[in-house]
Amino acid sequence: MVRRGRDLPSPGGDASLEPGVKEMNETWKGAIGCLGVALLSLMTIGVLYWQVAEKADTDWILKGQFSGLVWDRKTMSLSVRSLNQDKIFTQIEHRHLPHTGVTLLKNHCWFNQSQFCASWDGMTELQVLLEPVNQSMAECYRVEWTPRHCQVALKERSQAGTDRDSWVKDCFSMVNVSWFGGGSMHSQYWPINNADIDSQPFIISDLQDTPTGYGSVLERYFLGSTGVAVWVHQEVPLHVGIASKKWLCLGVPPSTEMVPLSYTVCVGDSLTTVHQQVGSTIPAVQSALPDTSILHFPFWRLQKTADVVQKLEHNLNSLATKIKQHWLGDGVMDLSEQSTQLLFGEEHHLPGTLGKGHTPQGRYLDLHQLKYSLTLSPYISIDSRQFRTIQQEGSERFWLRLPSAAKSSSAPLLMNWRGRLAVKLNLSNVEACDWFLAHALRLQRRLEVKYLTLEGGEGSASIDMLQQHSWQLAHDEYISQFTLLAEKLGNTTIISTATRAAHFPVYVRMAPRQSDWTYAGLKGLIPTVLHYSLLGYNFFIPDTVGGSLTNGFLADEELFVRWLQIVTFLPVITFSTPPWAFGESWIVNMTRSYIHRHQTFVVPLIVRQSAVLASLGHPVFRPVWWVSPDDPRTLTIDDAFLIGDEVLVAPVTEPGRVHRDIYLPGSSYQWKDVNTAQVFDGGTLLQDYPVALTEVAVFVRQKS
Repeated sequence: MVRRGRDLPSPGGDASLEPGVKEMNETWKGAIGCLGVALLSLMTIGVLYWQVAEKADTDWILKGQFSGLVWDRKTMSLSVRSLNQDKIFTQIEHRHLPHTGVTLLKNHCWFNQSQFCASWDGMTELQVLLEPVNQSMAECYRVEWTPRHCQVALKERSQAGTDRDSWVKDCFSMVNVSWFGGGSMHSQYWPINNADIDSQPFIISDLQDTPTGYGSVLERYFLGSTGVAVWVHQEVPLHVGIASKKWLCLGVPPSTEMVPLSYTVCVGDSLTTVHQQVGSTIPAVQSALPDTSILHFPFWRLQKTADVVQKLEHNLNSLATKIKQHWLGDGVMDLSEQSTQLLFGEEHHLPGTLGKGHTPQGRYLDLHQLKYSLTLSPYISIDSRQFRTIQQEGSERFWLRLPSAAKSSSAPLLMNWRGRLAVKLNLSNVEACDWFLAHALRLQRRLEVKYLTLEGGEGSASIDMLQQHSWQLAHDEYISQFTLLAEKLGNTTIISTATRAAHFPVYVRMAPRQSDWTYAGLKGLIPTVLHYSLLGYNFFIPDTVGGSLTNGFLADEELFVRWLQIVTFLPVITFSTPPWAFGESWIVNMTRSYIHRHQTFVVPLIVRQSAVLASLGHPVFRPVWWVSPDDPRTLTIDDAFLIGDEVLVAPVTEPGRVHRDIYLPGSSYQWKDVNTAQVFDGGTLLQDYPVALTEVAVFVRQKS
C-alpha cells in the first residue's frame, strides 16, 4: 500500500516551505520590525526636536492673569498671547534689530516678576512693565525701546528682503487682525488695513495740501479686532506708516536726545471690552458736553463769493429768502473766514490794541433776523489794518517768528493762507491769546452770533521748520493750544482740527470731502464718522451734502440724495449746493422731509445717547461690531453704523444701486425695518435688500 500523505505538502506551516522561501520570509519579518523601530525612533526624534529646537526658540518673558508676552528668538519678535496660547492678541516685529549675531535674550530684571529688561550691545535696550490696571478685564504692558547712542545706523528688513537704514521701529502685524483708530486720512478706510501710507510724522496736516498725510482728527491710539489696544506716549516724536494689509508701524527717528519708543499695549476678551476699559480713558474725562441746540438747525454755506459788503448782504438775503420760500425751516448761515472779515470790515481798530476813548469803526450789517456761524483763524494778512496796527504798537511778539541770533531782532514768519501772505498767531504769548479772544468775542456780540468756527490750527511746511526751535509747535502742540482758546469761547464753538481734545465741550468740523463715490468722497463718509466717534469726537459737523471739493457745480443728483440720507442721521446737516439748484421739485420735497426726520427722530436720539456718553463714555455713533465683537462678519462693515445700540443705519453708498446687502448684528437681538415694519433676527444677512433712491434702510432694535 502506498502512503501518499507523507509525500504531500502540509497546508500551511513553515515545515512545508522550501528552504529559500523560508529564509526570505524570515528576512521580511526582520525588515518590517526594523522599519517599525526606525519609524518609532524618527517620531521620537521629531517630537524631541520640536520640543527642544522649536519650543526652545520661544520664551515667556512676562505673565499676567490671563495673558503674557512671548519672545521668539528666530524672528526676533514679541507677541502677546493668552496663557494657554490658543489666542495671539498681536504679533510685533522689531525692525531695528539685525538678522543675526544677537545674543540670547536675558532678563536683567529677574528680581522683579512684573518687569522685563534686556539690551543689545551698541543698539537698543528693551524694558517691559506689566502695569496694574483698575479694570480686571484688561491687562496692560508698557513697552520701551531706548537707543544706546545717537549715531547707530539701524537696519530694517524690508518686505523685499533687503536692508536699509532705519529708526527704532515696531511693526504690528495686520494678518488676521483688523486695526482701527490713528489719524484721519484723505481716503478714509474702516478698518485702516487697506490704507497705504509711508512712514511720516504723526501730526495733523491739511489734507488738501498733503493728501498722503494725516489730518483733521488724530490720536495716538490704535485698536485691534483681537482685543488689543495700543497707545503711544505723548512725549514720543512719533512716526507712523501703514503697509496695506501687512503692517502698522510705529517709529522714532534717531536724534541726539535718544528719545525712546514708548507705548502701552492692553488686551481684553474682545475689542469692545478693551476699548470701553482702556480707550475711553485716553482723553481726559469729559466733564461737559457741547450745546446741543446746534443740532436742530441745518447749516447753509454761500456758493457765491463777494468782494464787497453790499454784495455779501445781497447774497445772504437771497439765500435766506430761498430757504423760506421752499419751507426748509430755520437754518444757520455758515460764513467763511473771508466773508466774516468782509462782513465786519477791516477798517476798524482792534480791541486790546487801543487806548481808552477809542471807538471801533466800520459798517455792520443789519441782519439780526438770521442765525450765523462766523469763522476765524490764527492767520492775519500782512496787508490788513490789523497787522499794521499791531506792528505800529510794537507787539511783534504776537506772531510766530523766525529763529534769530540772541542780539538781533527776528522777522515774522510769512506763510501762504487762502492765497495771501499772512502771519500766524503766537499762542505761547499770553497777550496775543487775550487779543484773539477779545477780537472773537466782539465779533460775536456785534450780530449776537452764537456759533463760531476756528480753523487753520494744523501745521504747515513753514511751521515744521520751526519745530526744532520751539516746543510750542512740537507734537501738534499748536492745535492743542488753539483748542484751549476754543473752549474759552464757549460750548457752541467749532474747531476744524482736534487732538487730545475729546474732553472739551466743542464741535469738530469734518474735513472737506471729494464730490464723488470714492473713499475720499461718499464711500469714506461713514468710516470717517466711525473714526471720529471711536476716538471720542462724537459731536462733529459733517462736510456739505454732496462734498465740498468739486471743480464746478454739483450735477450728480443721485450723489446728492445718497449723501443727504447719510448726514440726516448725523449731528448736523450742512448744505453748499441748495436742493432747489437741481430744478427738481422731488429733491426739494425729499430734502424737506429729511430735515424734518433729522429734527424729530435723530436729534432726540443723539441727545439720549449723549447722556450715555457722559456717564459711561460709550460712543454715540458705533461700528456694527460694537454689539457683536466676536462676529468676524462685522469687522469690515464700512457702509453701516449704529446710533447707540438702538438704531442701525444702512444707506446705499454705491452709484446706480437700489439694493444692498445688510448684516444685522447681535444674535440675541431683533431688528425692525422702519420702512416696512418687517422684523428680522440678529445675525441675519439680508441679501440684495431693496432700498429705493428716495429711501434709506433704517432698523430699530426691538425690546426683548
